[in-house]
Amino acid sequence: MSDPTLIDSMLRWHLPLMSRTLETLGHILARVSQQQATTLRDGADGWTVLEVVCHLRDYDQIFQERASSILEQDNPLFQSYNPDQLARERDYNASELHAVYAELCVSRTRYVEFFQSLSPEQWQRHGTHPKLGVFSLADALMQVTGHDLIHMEQITRILLQAE
Repeated sequence: MSDPTLIDSMLRWHLPLMSRTLETLGHILARVSQQQATTLRDGADGWTVLEVVCHLRDYDQIFQERASSILEQDNPLFQSYNPDQLARERDYNASELHAVYAELCVSRTRYVEFFQSLSPEQWQRHGTHPKLGVFSLADALMQVTGHDLIHMEQITRILLQAE
């Protein structure tokens, strides 16, 4: 990604979305009780709202680790994760919804600052994703906002069951 105009566009549009999607998620979660967060599911075997928010928190950290490794190593190979396995191992549904959201907000602030600190040369760096192949820092930035939107839609779909 050597085009300075493209880098500017990424910073102007995608970086603010990283914060905006989190604000929107906060509005969605504001009136969700712990009981709703742990009992309403996305289908019979699907995740609860709390499991989705824990997933967002944990993957925010995973995404940050990948982005950092791109800066620290030449073409790092990223580890693959199984989201369902992480949910089970970390017992997501035993967490407290609003505490998890607060942790996600802290993590996201750090991640936004990370992207804001990149030089044009650093945007050129990349790693290798086990399923997606070559994965740039621009890809990492776009992945976050797309990932947020997918799961915000999932949460709203789950919450519609309460009505």
